[in-house]
Amino acid sequence: MSALLDPAIAERLERNDDGLFAAVVQERSTGAVLMMAWMDDEALARTLATRKATYYSRSRQQYWVKGETSGHTQYVHEVRLDCDGDTVLLVVDQVGAACHTGTHTCFDTDVLLAAQPSAE
Repeated sequence: MSALLDPAIAERLERNDDGLFAAVVQERSTGAVLMMAWMDDEALARTLATRKATYYSRSRQQYWVKGETSGHTQYVHEVRLDCDGDTVLLVVDQVGAACHTGTHTCFDTDVLLAAQPSAE
C-alpha cells in the first residue's frame, strides 16, 4: 500500500538525515506516554488514511502496523504536529502491550527523576 501525504502537511515536516521524524504515542484514556517510534511521510500518510498506527522500522527498513502480528493494536484518534514539525503525537486506544517487551508502556522501567511532593 502506498499513500500520498498531503503536500501541505509534508511541507511542514522536519526530517532527520534519514528522512524520518519522531512519533510519540499517548494513550487516550489515561494520558500515559506509551512509546516512541519513527515515521516517514509514507508511514504518516498510511496512519492518517487508515487510523492504524504505522511506523518505519530502522532495523528492518520496512513499514509495520502496530499489532499486525502481535494483536497489540493502536487505533489512532488524533494526530498532532509539534511546533517545530519534527515530532508527531499520536493519541490512541491501545489494545494489549505497547512495548516490545510485553509491558503496557515503554516508559515504566527506569525512573531517572521522580516527582517531589509539593512544599505547601
